[in-house]
Amino acid sequence: MVYSAHNPHDGVELSYDVVGDGEPILLLHGSALSRAIWRGFGYTKAFRENYQVITMDLRGHGRSGKPATQEAYEMSAMVADALAVLDAAGAPRAHVGGYSVGSRIGYSLAVAAPERLLSLTTLGGTFRIQPGSVGQLFFPEYDDALSQDGMAGFVDGWERRIGHPLDPQTRAAFLANDAIALRAYFRQTEAEPALAEATVAAINIPALLMAGTQDPARLADSRRAAELMPNATLVELPGRAHGTTLAPAAPVLSQWLPFLAANPAMPANH
Repeated sequence: MVYSAHNPHDGVELSYDVVGDGEPILLLHGSALSRAIWRGFGYTKAFRENYQVITMDLRGHGRSGKPATQEAYEMSAMVADALAVLDAAGAPRAHVGGYSVGSRIGYSLAVAAPERLLSLTTLGGTFRIQPGSVGQLFFPEYDDALSQDGMAGFVDGWERRIGHPLDPQTRAAFLANDAIALRAYFRQTEAEPALAEATVAAINIPALLMAGTQDPARLADSRRAAELMPNATLVELPGRAHGTTLAPAAPVLSQWLPFLAANPAMPANH
């Protein structure tokens, strides 16, 4: 069922849905995608039998509000969005899983509100991003494409870069975006400061860090985070690039589901 929450600081509307019963798990999608990606690739179905699955559209994406200013996409706002959705869903604590920028939000949640997380799973994630990373992930001329030809131009440019059509779920999610909001979001994404390694080292919740062997930057950052974090495990996904981290889902779930089962909710006074 689809619901809406609001960021308590700037009022941005956040669209989310909830299915299933059990311990809550909040899933955070990647840049220019939407919460539909989790259902489309089969993750929602896999989790809903044993978990309360909460999927949200990040601000600037899907059916959530789409501010046009760069400062609206600061990480502090994204963290507050996730907490607002957890509050609205009645989830004092939750497992958190994120792909790409969803992983960055997950790291920041673990720093800002560790008491709200039962565990953290990152997929193609990093706690830092280097200037130029958006162009490396998509294609160097992405900003011009967004300003001149909107989302259709962005999708066409990315498909030329990768040399084949996007899968239908990803293509539909990208085309549903607002080009002005996405440009503002990408500008802030590259401007956002990294989490310090000492801060990452202080994250002591159970963590599963997964990245593809063909996603060298994210794999290196995930490996470094696993070295720093006392309760983190690194899993390499053979042959996967950044854009193929999530699909097919079965090998990812073969690691993720046992990890969740091994880290159930503890009593609040534990």
